[in-house]
Amino acid sequence: MHATSRQQRRLLEKENAKQPRTLQPVPRSEWPDHPRQPKEVWRSRDYLVQVYAEPSGMERLSISSTSLQGERWADGLSWEDLMALKRQCGRGDRDALEVYPADKDVVNVANMRHLWLPAEPVAFAWRKK
Repeated sequence: MHATSRQQRRLLEKENAKQPRTLQPVPRSEWPDHPRQPKEVWRSRDYLVQVYAEPSGMERLSISSTSLQGERWADGLSWEDLMALKRQCGRGDRDALEVYPADKDVVNVANMRHLWLPAEPVAFAWRKK
């Protein structure tokens, strides 16, 4: 992310305040420019969720805050936040995994979380009886 001015931050805060509290689909014409286009984009007052179809058949939810903390997107997504966001974008019935890569594979350029949703339920998950 590049340096932001005080005016840009205020505009972002005003735009965030106009958004609903829960995720809503974003029209394709308003999607962020990205070399690999998502298949869905969702937005709320506090979060942006981009849904990608992965070659393996999985879906990936890329989740970030819509607020800045210094020059980076705000951090601090809790487990409860991630579960609610997964549910709000229509994937509450799916298992999701978060990967913590080997040190040599770490890419940390933004405060963004990624949830991987396999096509089938994972065999090792706890299940209610």
